[in-house]
Amino acid sequence: MSLTLRTISREQHLAYIQSLPSASHMQVPAWADVKSEWRSENLGWFDKSGQLVGAGLVLYRQLPKIKRYLAYLPEGPVINWFAPNLEDWLKPMLAHLKQQGAFSVKMGPPVIIRRWDATAIKAGIQDPDVKRLRDIEATHIEPRAFEVSDKLRRMGWQQGEDGGAGFGDVQPRYVFQVPLENRSLEDVHKGFNQLWRRNIKKAEKAGVEVVQGRYEDLPEWQRLYEITAERDRFRPRPLGYFQRMWTALNTEDPNRMRLYFARHNGVNLSAATMLVVGGHVWYSYGASDNIGREVRPSNAMQWRMLRDAYALGATVYDLRGISDSLDENDHLFGLIQFKVGTGGQAAEYLGEWDFPLNKLLHKALDIYMSRR
Repeated sequence: MSLTLRTISREQHLAYIQSLPSASHMQVPAWADVKSEWRSENLGWFDKSGQLVGAGLVLYRQLPKIKRYLAYLPEGPVINWFAPNLEDWLKPMLAHLKQQGAFSVKMGPPVIIRRWDATAIKAGIQDPDVKRLRDIEATHIEPRAFEVSDKLRRMGWQQGEDGGAGFGDVQPRYVFQVPLENRSLEDVHKGFNQLWRRNIKKAEKAGVEVVQGRYEDLPEWQRLYEITAERDRFRPRPLGYFQRMWTALNTEDPNRMRLYFARHNGVNLSAATMLVVGGHVWYSYGASDNIGREVRPSNAMQWRMLRDAYALGATVYDLRGISDSLDENDHLFGLIQFKVGTGGQAAEYLGEWDFPLNKLLHKALDIYMSRR
């Protein structure tokens, strides 16, 4: 297939995304407004009949003092990754980005290579010889994804040795998803482990209420989020980031971003943000107070969000990142332990790939990033 690439308008880009079953929330045009410190561009691939057949949101980050840029396509571009002529899709993109002053290109193909169901993961956790997900035989393998990986290497794309296994990538390589397609809500609930079902029941019995928040409630979200950040020792994003996210995403689509609170006796104990693009729904950020854990507000909130995702017609509820560690002594182990209780699946993406357009500057960036 003969392809041409050119910049497109936000309206064209959004219309293309809306024509698909789903795409990453980081590939919708409004994501550029969330990442306002980056310059952005909307790219479109056209076939020989002039039809738009692919799109990509590019974020450009300028190097200090010189007009050279890192070009980043988070969880994108949105193209036919299994096309036999993949090089014909990516070569014009590299040429265009080089012309725009990019010294290096980073992208995250939205291609899943392996899946592990909850039963396989639980068995792995109980096996003392298993330390990582990749030590367990996958429940499902996508052979075409290995072909994509081979093609990228032959084209000169590079990937770090760790391959994002422990959140080494900018976006997580391993995620946890609950499939909703062709399942009833009863099926989904039955898929929860005994502890999750018991905790949901416990929250209901205690009178935990889950409500949707509004833009005006974002400061209350931030209060819980900063408590979480202090407890879990990470640097929180400022309130302005979430306000910008809400405004940008919901201006594009009034149902793109939601805010939830789980409260008990009028006190907000947990909160979460939810993102919707087509049939894919993400639990994107979560927060909780140091009090009230005994009434299980997080389980109640997740169950409500999952039910709302189902009502929206979602095909997958995505609980986002996990590491691939199954070592109980690893500080990231708790993430997969909590999420596996939903009875969903761990999924491994191809990870993020880099293409150095200027080897010297790319190497300098590598050294800078490794020292952060």
